[in-house]
Amino acid sequence: MMRIDLNSDLGEGFGPWEMGDDAAMLDVVTSANIACGGHAGDPETMFATLRLAAERGVTIGAHPGYADPIGFGRRVIPMSPPEISRMVAAQIGTLAGVAGLAGARVRYVKPHGALGNLAADDRAVAEAILTAVPKGMAVLAISGTELERAARAAGIEVCSEIFADRAYLPNGRLAPRACPGAVLHDADEAAERLIGFLETGLMPVIGGEPIPLAAQSICVHGDSPGALHMAQAIRARLQAAGVSLAPFLT
Repeated sequence: MMRIDLNSDLGEGFGPWEMGDDAAMLDVVTSANIACGGHAGDPETMFATLRLAAERGVTIGAHPGYADPIGFGRRVIPMSPPEISRMVAAQIGTLAGVAGLAGARVRYVKPHGALGNLAADDRAVAEAILTAVPKGMAVLAISGTELERAARAAGIEVCSEIFADRAYLPNGRLAPRACPGAVLHDADEAAERLIGFLETGLMPVIGGEPIPLAAQSICVHGDSPGALHMAQAIRARLQAAGVSLAPFLT
């Protein structure tokens, strides 16, 4: 039986403003990437999300991003590699500290948004992020990227991920959100694409032939409209196809 992880970006509210249904998503996914107060999140949101994840046995990861809540971390902020290392370290440390109060443990790191996309192509940024990853933590990286390769070169455990609800370009990168069709909203379409990928190892792309990617985890964004329905439909379709869902870290 094929086995794969299903992850989602959660804890992305701030104060009284909620983003998605974290409690319901945590009943669906096997790993949770929790915002650390940079692009989103605050101590109370972190604590609540961490506790819910721990109660459900969901594996927990830190989801650091540019400290740009207005832009939701989707804009590149000019920073030197050492500045990126310190920013990421501070956010991981914040989440780990709150996790101790929530009876939870942070197991891995997945960079968010613009920071993750930049690390996909910029080796210096990728290495700056990895410098901040505490010993013993793994990395969740977009498949086929510099972050993935740099983590392997550094001897850091790395899991490669693909996205259920995002379109790809021929170079293996995610299509920019401004590009028509960049975000998939139809759960059946997304599930069908995933089943095809798992059967062939080939990912459909915009404007080209399908490309080979490797993946041990599938991401469904928790902030997208209809995210919960998307995640539930994908989980059901994967299980119906004989795919076992389990965290990539045991």
